Amino acid sequence: MFSASILLQILACALYNNWWPMLSALMYVVVPMPCMFFGGGSTSFLTSREGGGWINAAKFLTGASAVGSIAIPAILRHANMIETGAMFIEFVSFFILICTVLCFHRVSLDEDW
Repeated sequence: MFSASILLQILACALYNNWWPMLSALMYVVVPMPCMFFGGGSTSFLTSREGGGWINAAKFLTGASAVGSIAIPAILRHANMIETGAMFIEFVSFFILICTVLCFHRVSLDEDW
């Protein structure tokens, strides 16, 4: 699923001969960073209510970078830097990435694996 997301990311750029949509690929790298630095590499802290300042900062940074993944293509389309089709391909790519992360989160919570 992750590979399909990256493929759609590249297709959004290549089909329209415009590489500005690759800016949202930067957010794909930024989204897991708060989990790795503040959450100890686990995604379980995202759904818990407990935690201190660093855990809350990690939740905020994760949410802000996820919103940025949607906002970048929308802003680029509003500025007429990318085509509408490229924006929708970016949105589908992000949706597939989120499904991948949710599947990973669900599997990592199961102790049977």
